[in-house]
Amino acid sequence: MENSQEKKVQKSKPVIMLVIDTLMDPPLKEAIKNNRAPAFKFFMEKGMYFPDVVSPFPTMSVNVDTTILTGTYCNEHHLPGLVWFNKEENRLINYGSHIRELWKLGLSRSLEDILFHMNGHHISSKVKTIHEELEDKGKDSASINALVYRGNTSHIYKLPKLLRWFTSIQTDRSTLGAKLFTYGSIKKISPSKRYQRLWQKFGFNNSFSVEELTYLIHKDQLPPFTIVYFPELDQSVHKHGRMDVKGIEKVDQHLQDILNIYDSWEDALQHNVWLVVGDNGQAWIDSNRQVALIDLRKILGSYRIMKLRKGVQPKDQIVLAVNERMSYIYTLDTDALPIHKLIHALENDKRIDVIAWQEGSFIKVKSGEEKGELHFRDGGELYDKYNQTWFMEGNYRLLDITVDGNQIHYGDYPDALSRISSSLKSHDGNFIIVSAKPGYEFIGEGSPTHVGGASHGGLHRQDSLVPLIVTGTDSKPAHLRMIDLKEWILSLIS
Repeated sequence: MENSQEKKVQKSKPVIMLVIDTLMDPPLKEAIKNNRAPAFKFFMEKGMYFPDVVSPFPTMSVNVDTTILTGTYCNEHHLPGLVWFNKEENRLINYGSHIRELWKLGLSRSLEDILFHMNGHHISSKVKTIHEELEDKGKDSASINALVYRGNTSHIYKLPKLLRWFTSIQTDRSTLGAKLFTYGSIKKISPSKRYQRLWQKFGFNNSFSVEELTYLIHKDQLPPFTIVYFPELDQSVHKHGRMDVKGIEKVDQHLQDILNIYDSWEDALQHNVWLVVGDNGQAWIDSNRQVALIDLRKILGSYRIMKLRKGVQPKDQIVLAVNERMSYIYTLDTDALPIHKLIHALENDKRIDVIAWQEGSFIKVKSGEEKGELHFRDGGELYDKYNQTWFMEGNYRLLDITVDGNQIHYGDYPDALSRISSSLKSHDGNFIIVSAKPGYEFIGEGSPTHVGGASHGGLHRQDSLVPLIVTGTDSKPAHLRMIDLKEWILSLIS
């Protein structure tokens, strides 16, 4: 009887989920070892630590965040990545890879996609977010600076003058979000007038996230579930590499600011369930620019590739949607340019470790490094640790898979079969996906580069594994994957 009462008390505590962009296990442990992350250390010592939670593929924040909130991979939630080609609208969609690309595609249209269409239209209406499910049950939730936030409550953005001057976006338009909703300084919870300037990224920074969360704590207005996004470590790792301890130290200082609001750090744990999680990892990138960058425009240079500024033209044959270490490559005319011609052009580059496409009911995989092919589909006599069943034939080494009896074991590509399948079934079009080996990243027209630093998007474990810290509850997800977090989080709140 006592145990059931304790569980009831735990479930009644507010759940605070801190999503720290590009938090990874190796640098986190290094920071703690050198006494540079006391807040992280406190959370870990007082709770449970899981170093290897699997992100969805592609390992880009908008896809990851949508998976966290919907409990589905992109074959169901339909947000394929940061950059993708919308066949229905016949245009490339970009949620913010680099200002160069946004400018060429049209800044107004790109901001429309980011501010309104991504959450309002691009995420499938057939899936529900945590915010929507909680509101359906009469429970409130909060979204602080999260890129994906869809809920049932209407909110009005207050766009900065600079955006109104340089774009044609109409003001006083609504978006549906969590009951309590922050999206930088254009939609705030607290009355603070800070973070209105461009150099402060209009509030899309860690300090603003902390200010909004601490406002709710001070006012005793924490709802049953709050998700808080910390964006800055991502850029630091991009620049300084995978073992960037200084970036983690800065995040830890923000966590200390949150814990210090309470009478004691122990008191913070008594009042809340805390979930601290990364969203994606990053793989190292070679310091030699000529080696590190896989220029798809050169590899596919014999075909006519869509120019960003012009959009799709009648003679265009290919569209490139570059997601750093992963890319969608679309053929616009399967008669003149079948997918196999694209594959043939790509499979000679040893920096590309995964080339995948769908053919009938099968998904097929090749590599620039390994010979042969691997064919697979769901449903079969083989099974993996996530209780998924598969049929496979061909060269298992292409995905670093071993089979013991009927059980599949994943190596360098966690949950590879389901993650590849999800990306190939995420949206309409005739396309292949490519993923780069650690050390390399793809570029197209105007792509960001991270030579000598780190980058993500790829299928490899370096991009895909992130830590999770859980305090305030003894329960844990059914499996250590992002796709399994939603069901578990709802169980903590109900």
